[in-house]
Amino acid sequence: MGGSEMIPQVSVIIPAYNCDRYITEAVESVLNQEACSYEVVVIDDGSTDQTRSVLQPYRGRIRYIYQENQGVSLARNHGIKLALGEFVAFLDADDFFLPGKLAAQLAVFKAQPHLGIVHSGWYRVDSQGKRLMTVRPWEKVPELNLESWLLWKPVLPSAMMFRRHWLESVGGFDPRFPPAEDTEIVLRLALKGCPALWLRQVTVGYRQHHQSAMHKGLPQARSLSAAIDNFFQQADLPPGIRLLENQVRYGTLVWIAWYLYNTGHPREMIKYLQEAWGYSPYFPMETVVHWAENFAEFSRNWGGEFDADGLGKSPEWQQLMQWVMAQGRETMLVGGYRLY
Repeated sequence: MGGSEMIPQVSVIIPAYNCDRYITEAVESVLNQEACSYEVVVIDDGSTDQTRSVLQPYRGRIRYIYQENQGVSLARNHGIKLALGEFVAFLDADDFFLPGKLAAQLAVFKAQPHLGIVHSGWYRVDSQGKRLMTVRPWEKVPELNLESWLLWKPVLPSAMMFRRHWLESVGGFDPRFPPAEDTEIVLRLALKGCPALWLRQVTVGYRQHHQSAMHKGLPQARSLSAAIDNFFQQADLPPGIRLLENQVRYGTLVWIAWYLYNTGHPREMIKYLQEAWGYSPYFPMETVVHWAENFAEFSRNWGGEFDADGLGKSPEWQQLMQWVMAQGRETMLVGGYRLY
C-alpha cells in the first residue's frame, strides 16, 4: 500500500492471465506512483505460466488473489469486491502506468467531486514497449457523455479511474460480452447518469500485440455487436438516444468491418458491411465512399497505413461490390481506385 494512510485512496486492480512476461512492469509502474495512497490488487485468473512466482517478491506490497479461470470481467469484479479505496483504477497486466497517473486523476476528482469517471490519453506501444503513437481521444471527442460514448466508444480501462460506488451501483462488469465488456459497462454507467471528464494528459502505455489482435478479431466483432444490441433493446432509453440508434449501429458496424479486415478476417468483413448498408444515412454511392474513407481513418488511428488498392482488388471486396450491384447500384470509383 502506497503512502502513509491506512485506507488507500485508490485500489489498482490488475487482472492477470498468463502474462508473466509483462506483469512485473505493470506492478512496478503502480508502485512507483507518488503523492497518493493506493493498494495493488492482482487477481490471477487461473494463470498456467509463471505469474504466481514472478510476483512472489512483491507479496508484501501487493494483494495477490488466485481464482480459477473465469474471464477478465469476473476477475475485475472480484477485485472490485475486495477494493478498499474510494476510487478504482484498472490496469491490464501487459499495460503500464506513467509516473503521476494516479495523483493527476485524483486531483481532477478532488476539484470536481461529482465526477464518476476521469479518463485520459495513452501511448500505443509494441511488445517491447516502443512507442508507436500518442492517442489523445479528446481531440476527436471533447465531451464525455452517453451520446459520445455511444458514437465514438473511446474506452480504455487502463487509462480510466472510477469512483467505486458507481461500479458497484451497476453491478460491475457483465461477463456476457468479452472482450467488449469495458465498453458495455461504460454505456451502462453513462445511461445511469455517471458524469465523466477528460484529464487531457497521456497517463498509460497500452501494449498493442499484433497476434493478440488477430486472435481477438472475431470475438471483438461479435461481442461489440452484441453489446450494442443489448443496449438498444432496453425499453427506457431517453428519446434523444433512441433517435441515435441507426447512426450508432451504422458507425459500429463499419468499425467492426474494418477491424475484421485489419485483423485478417476479410470474409467476415462482408457480413458487417452488408448489415451496415441497412443503417446508412447516405446515398448508395456515398455509402461505399464513406466505407473507404472510414477504413483509411481507422487505419491511421491505429498507427498504420491503409492500402486502398489492396482492399479494392481483394476477392472479398469484389464479392461485396457484386452484392452492392445487386442492390441496383452503379459502378463507383473512390480515390482513383476502382472498388469493384
